[in-house]
Amino acid sequence: MKIAVIGTGYVGLVSGTCFAETGNTVTCVDIDANKVASLKAGKITIYEPGLELLFERNLREGRLLFTTNLQQGIEGAQVIMLALPTPPGEDGSADLKYVLQVAEQLGPMLKGYTVIVNKSTVPVGTADLVREKVASGAKVEFDVVSNPEFLREGLAVEDFMKPERVVIGTKSTRARKIMEDLYAPYVMQGNPILVMDERSSELTKYAANAFLATKITFMNEIANMCERLGADVDLVRLGVGTDSRIGKRFLFAGIGYGGSCFPKDVQALAYSADQVKYDFKILDAVMSVNEKQKTRMIERMNEYFKSDLKNKRIAVWGLAFKPQTDDIREAPSLYNIRELLKAGADVHVHDPEAMQNVRNVFGDQIHYHANAYNALEQADALFIATEWPEYRSPDFQRIASLMRGKVIFDGRNLYSPDDFTELGFTYYSIGRKSVIS
Repeated sequence: MKIAVIGTGYVGLVSGTCFAETGNTVTCVDIDANKVASLKAGKITIYEPGLELLFERNLREGRLLFTTNLQQGIEGAQVIMLALPTPPGEDGSADLKYVLQVAEQLGPMLKGYTVIVNKSTVPVGTADLVREKVASGAKVEFDVVSNPEFLREGLAVEDFMKPERVVIGTKSTRARKIMEDLYAPYVMQGNPILVMDERSSELTKYAANAFLATKITFMNEIANMCERLGADVDLVRLGVGTDSRIGKRFLFAGIGYGGSCFPKDVQALAYSADQVKYDFKILDAVMSVNEKQKTRMIERMNEYFKSDLKNKRIAVWGLAFKPQTDDIREAPSLYNIRELLKAGADVHVHDPEAMQNVRNVFGDQIHYHANAYNALEQADALFIATEWPEYRSPDFQRIASLMRGKVIFDGRNLYSPDDFTELGFTYYSIGRKSVIS
């Protein structure tokens, strides 16, 4: 099948590459000429484990193409996927200008029946808006389908190639057949293709992300209760997560959720509820709690340093919003770094993949280290903001020898408090006992 993917961001590049991997010819279109030139030259523009191998193979074999020319990109395509950004506005609504601009451009360009797919995360009713924009200039038949993605950054290739489910929103029998044929190679192990109306499909994506964000936030609230009651959130998590009705995933306490999906999608769903005059109280609470949770460890630092962080050298391990990605959108690390800088701290950071993106935000206000241990030299404290695997089993004796102070603020509960009773460290985590040396 010939497919066009409009937009080469995270969703567009992963989707385009994975569609090419099963033999489709995919042309990815983007207005960013520098990005397209890099992709054509074989330089992948995002970090995602497993993607580079597929990208290079399909580029080499001519199944994966890139262009800045929309007309050229959609030529002969049976399916056109819109994988465009939908950034949040100041009121929390999803900004659809990029999606609708491209939809309006597509109409006059269509030369035969085409399935136009909303791959971007969009509010309920967007398929109708896209249909109107395309119809304003189209002289041929077409269908607009909602096909939300459920990709986890760091596991996106696996999620795409072996999806737990594929959701397709369409009332068209013709479009349904094309979409089912397109996804057939990815569900050979029996996972379902769920076909529903467009609006239900659009709401499914928001509902899924909002529910997961709620699970995370609820457990963070339990963690905060544990600190006051002398309980251990890890033990509570195990006791709760073994209940099959609840499940084990998304129950880890920490410094809140971030990334490109959860914050934006929760805001957008809350905005949609407001538009139809529904008071969605749970979402308001989720957003409020998460905002406070992001800087929970700054409160601990102020307690420890008696509200005097000026000139304190703070090492930060982890900058990406989660491990196995270079994505820093809404990363809790950014909120903490801003608070540390505001307090006059001297901030030294390390991350395996995200440092250049953070440099684009903070410039020379903070110090960057290619090696995690180098960031610790003469540090008064270590703050862990992202649970990268390489931070899980460090050499604590080496850490102690490098740091000026011996205090760790663990925002991701990487270590056991019991590990620190004989090491001479003061150790703070989320929802568990503190170790005071």
